[in-house]
Amino acid sequence: MSPIKSVIRDLHLYLGLVSGLVIVFVCLTGCILAFEKEIEQTWYSERYFVAPAPTAPLPLARLADAVRAQKPKAKIASFKVYADPTRTVEISLAGGPNGPEKGSIPTEAKQEGRGAERPAEKPAGKAEGPGRGKGDGGGPRLYVNPYTAAIVGEINPRDTFFHTVEQLHRGLVAGKIGKLVMGISSSIFLFILGTGLVLWWPAARKSLTQRLQVKWGSSWKRLNHDFHVVLGFYASLFLFVLAITGVGMSFDWVSQGINQLTNSPLKRPEPPVSAAPAVAGAAPFAPDAVLALARQQAPGAISYSVQLPKEADGSIKVAILPAGAIAENATNEVFLDQYSGQVISGQTYEQRPVGHRIRGLFKPVHTGAIFGWPTKTLALIISLLGATFPVTGTIMWLSRRRKNRKKMRQLQTV
Repeated sequence: MSPIKSVIRDLHLYLGLVSGLVIVFVCLTGCILAFEKEIEQTWYSERYFVAPAPTAPLPLARLADAVRAQKPKAKIASFKVYADPTRTVEISLAGGPNGPEKGSIPTEAKQEGRGAERPAEKPAGKAEGPGRGKGDGGGPRLYVNPYTAAIVGEINPRDTFFHTVEQLHRGLVAGKIGKLVMGISSSIFLFILGTGLVLWWPAARKSLTQRLQVKWGSSWKRLNHDFHVVLGFYASLFLFVLAITGVGMSFDWVSQGINQLTNSPLKRPEPPVSAAPAVAGAAPFAPDAVLALARQQAPGAISYSVQLPKEADGSIKVAILPAGAIAENATNEVFLDQYSGQVISGQTYEQRPVGHRIRGLFKPVHTGAIFGWPTKTLALIISLLGATFPVTGTIMWLSRRRKNRKKMRQLQTV
């Protein structure tokens, strides 16, 4: 082995030993998150699905009344309605269990306040789905039967099992320090993958076949070697993608660099405001009218999210997820005047700045959710393989050490 390759091997080895446990942990928690949505909907199917009725769904106003009857102090932040007739309607509340605490600022208001960057555009923003999502107002989320107005489930998005797993995956529940540790670990993993490819590259063409096939009938040591070298080569490209997106979600400078390279603004524009009502005390535009307008504009959409304004001059935000969307956050947005229902502004997903779209794809690509089941399955397999490489690499290192010690003892005996 050449001196350069010897140095690369040492770097590959010792960086792998230092970060091995973290890599195994991150890969295993990533496996759990790959099918988060499907697992949640299977475990708690009564929360997400109902038997469709022959009658039309009840108006959102009736569903809102049912929520207020159970939680008199609740302040409804948003509705999410699915085109699927078997899905429940998700109603998110602002603030704590019974609404916003006195003097508190709902989480969504903090995140989407004027001049702030909206969650959908944050590189580490959460994708909509079971257990959590955008527009929840910082409070609990209730699941309501659209045909009977019965409340069939309630969760706090921040208290779910998968939210805890994601916090462990992203930062070991250690805040900024944990996020920094994970970002550094992802960067080290990228270097390990790069040095691994250099070490894998055969010196002679006749050795190429040996490094592309696992010798299944060999000894366990040879199998361990092939699992690390051969499977590592096949998985490296996909692991590169997972590690790069992990780095992108951990460091803000990555997002800033993408915005600068694509000439995109650092922040999304401020939400538009509603005009003062012509009559004092005018009633706000009803959510049912907003939903009807959204369905008229996009009749074939998968879901419609209606986010109610938090201020007297705020606007109603409607997020429409079109059929065939590349990800759950690839929504078309429309802002309405909360008193007249007039469309103030709108933006399709394709009209968003390129940098914002790239950043919004970090998590769907990282979790494999970007193309549904096929990429989720691929992400699960690759994550499992990623968890084995530190183990097989450590076994190779220990075997090599024992072999070298045995040679040294033989030389001393001679």
